[in-house]
Amino acid sequence: MKERTIKKYPAIKSGSLELKEAVAMPGIGMTIPVRAAKAKLSALLELVAAGQEVTITSDGEPKAVLSPIRAERSRKVFTGMGDYLIKQPIHSGPSAEEVIREDRDSRGW
Repeated sequence: MKERTIKKYPAIKSGSLELKEAVAMPGIGMTIPVRAAKAKLSALLELVAAGQEVTITSDGEPKAVLSPIRAERSRKVFTGMGDYLIKQPIHSGPSAEEVIREDRDSRGW
């Protein structure tokens, strides 16, 4: 029987994740042209996952920003309208029947 050989992929070299095309611009931060971003997407994702924001430019103009995901706030659970309606002030005033009766009486019906 043949023995199984386990293939190990070479470790990622830190030099391969360097972005030589990236430039730090004042007021914008780290920027990279769109062509270089397409070629080095995995390296960009590593930078973004580490917390760095990267702006992608086209013809020198900022077009998009890659930013890390932030933990979302938990949403408020809908519990129905019952609690909301109970908290509302009670409307004081005549009932519908009283309003109709008063209107009918004022017309002389």
